[in-house]
Amino acid sequence: MRASFNFKKSSFLFGLVVCSLLTCNNSQARVTKIIIDETRPMLTTNGVPPVPQATPASGIAYEMVAGRAFGELDPALPQNALIQDIELAKETDGKVRYVASFLLYKPVDLKQASGLMWHEVPNRGRVFPYAMQEQAFGDIMLASAWQGDNSGATTVRPTASVTGMQFLDVPVARQANGTAVTGEVFGRIVNRSGPDSQPLLVQTNPLPYQPASLDTEKATLTSRGGETTRGEVLDARTVAPTDWAWAKCDAAHPFPGTPDPTEICLKNGFDAKRLYQVVFTAQNPYVLGIGLAAWRDVGLFFKSAAQDSHGTVNPIAGVVNKSIGRGVSQSGNFLRGWLHLGFNQAEQGGIVHDGIWPIIAGRRIALNFRWAQPDGVLELYQAGSEGPQWWLPHADPVRGLPAAGILDRCTSTQTCPKIIEHFGSAEVWALKLTPEWIGTDAQTDLPLPDSVRRYYIASSNHGGGAGGFDTSIAGAALPATGAICPGNNFGVGILPANPVPHTETVNAIRVHFRDWILRGTEPPASRYPTLAVQPGASGNTLALANKEAIGFPTLPGLRPTVPEADFIMPVLDYDWGSTFNAMDASGIPTHAPPPIKQVLKMYAPKVDQDGNELGGVPVVLLDAPLGTYLGWNITAGGDKPFHQDQICDYVGGMIPFARTAAERQANKDPRQSLEERYVNHEGYVKAVTRATERAVKAGFLLPEDAQALISKAQASAVLRQASIQSTQK
Repeated sequence: MRASFNFKKSSFLFGLVVCSLLTCNNSQARVTKIIIDETRPMLTTNGVPPVPQATPASGIAYEMVAGRAFGELDPALPQNALIQDIELAKETDGKVRYVASFLLYKPVDLKQASGLMWHEVPNRGRVFPYAMQEQAFGDIMLASAWQGDNSGATTVRPTASVTGMQFLDVPVARQANGTAVTGEVFGRIVNRSGPDSQPLLVQTNPLPYQPASLDTEKATLTSRGGETTRGEVLDARTVAPTDWAWAKCDAAHPFPGTPDPTEICLKNGFDAKRLYQVVFTAQNPYVLGIGLAAWRDVGLFFKSAAQDSHGTVNPIAGVVNKSIGRGVSQSGNFLRGWLHLGFNQAEQGGIVHDGIWPIIAGRRIALNFRWAQPDGVLELYQAGSEGPQWWLPHADPVRGLPAAGILDRCTSTQTCPKIIEHFGSAEVWALKLTPEWIGTDAQTDLPLPDSVRRYYIASSNHGGGAGGFDTSIAGAALPATGAICPGNNFGVGILPANPVPHTETVNAIRVHFRDWILRGTEPPASRYPTLAVQPGASGNTLALANKEAIGFPTLPGLRPTVPEADFIMPVLDYDWGSTFNAMDASGIPTHAPPPIKQVLKMYAPKVDQDGNELGGVPVVLLDAPLGTYLGWNITAGGDKPFHQDQICDYVGGMIPFARTAAERQANKDPRQSLEERYVNHEGYVKAVTRATERAVKAGFLLPEDAQALISKAQASAVLRQASIQSTQK
């Protein structure tokens, strides 16, 4: 890691020369103006209050710069023309304009900058904490807005703040004569009860579209007694127009309440056992695809421009030589869709980012179509799995689509970046990942280009768990409820949260990616489950997603049939209507909600005798396990019963091993106990040490992280009592 510091001083001088001779001009990106609203020393990890950040061993002090970027787009350029409805958002001069907030993390002394910029895609406006390792390297981080469904919290503030969220102001589409654009939209209310009115939410933000009329005769409200993972609807009932209102109501303002286009009031109140879905005519759709171009142009401005059109200096002008776009979950899906639609090519030609890192993201963002709801978390009817999800051209015979791949456009313009993607088990079980690996027909493992590395962190939660070695004491009773399911008011799981971390693996990937971009050093080979048998393996590691096919054992605390064939969340082939382009997920959907044409077969990693997945990169807690770690959980009932007994959206769970052989036999547990595996505390520490050595050798664990994990294992309570008794003997 220290070798990275050799690049800093020369990179600054080199950047100034390049800036003056070649790239730092105002035409590189059509950001016409930036306003710096706030500059503060870098915050501590809790973010409040703003105080100087203690500098790392490198001695590099950092500051945060928050502001707004004002940009304009030319709809006639091919790089912009594919933005849905961009022609309906033009101003009188033919240009389309937006405002994007941004946040920079930069060295106070730019001579200490490394030359690398990480361009972050905010997740629902949030910026994830800046990694101290990147600060130690002298890297710059830019987070800039892309999400423009400006309802509720998603509005750009008049003054940006270093503690604020990053959002985008975009125009709405209007007909050439100025009249409103209208269309059918649906919204859902789930797991709500009582007489009070309820808002229509997408994840936790308000539905971005409102009814053109508050007349309930012009909308349809239905309730449902259930929905299967295959999209089958159970016990659907239509609510009479006289029994509900677009209104806010409560005990002081009973039905029909006070008119409100964002909430629904029911005459007889809401039943938590039922889901409510409304279909209505909306107006004024946001041109959300502008976010694709805004993220491109703001990133390119800070990477290459000297100043804006008004003379305001780019605060990192001449410093950045290489850049990597990075996004987590929803934001990683954005990157995949951004790249697929060709946005790594700048307006004036040339490449924007040298690398792209979509993290725990197995689909493309559902953004560039009219009435899009990009906050969606893959509830029923949420778009995002349409068209090619794989990198290289491959036919889609199941859905009747021609051969295509995400990299098609950047290949034709020679603007493809280097790519690293990594996933966990939750992306397989709840986020519809595996068609990316094997296509919709699941006949073969799809090839990866040399420019892509894929790493799978087996048996892990969405984004990884808390880590550590004392997250559950073997033999302790499992709680009645466990991890929160992160969907729209989805519920909680029956199992406690899965602790398998991504942190140490990501730390290693970060170093590999920097070296790949800055020095051309190849990262480790891709490692993920496959249909084919890999060299040195005893069998293949990918199979149909059901208990028998993957070899999942019958474990205490779970129903004996799980995971059933319909437990996994599958890719649903929706019919969005004839004016929707499934290849690009663009156009105008006319079916609200869309009928389901077919359900795709889904695959998942095989497991070992403990139920832990095979085929991933080495991870210490998996190689020295304390239980079965699952990328899935089961939704409990309680006060949120609608999804009871189904997969708990995309959260994982854990089933600890018994402490002794007697305990496991009493629980009819087929897995070896901790004592049978490790004997005592010292035996467990030795197992952890061996696991760190394997991971370091493979390139997925840094030596400093290995030592920290060994120290944590030594300090843990795993078999500690047995260890003391053994010593006394």
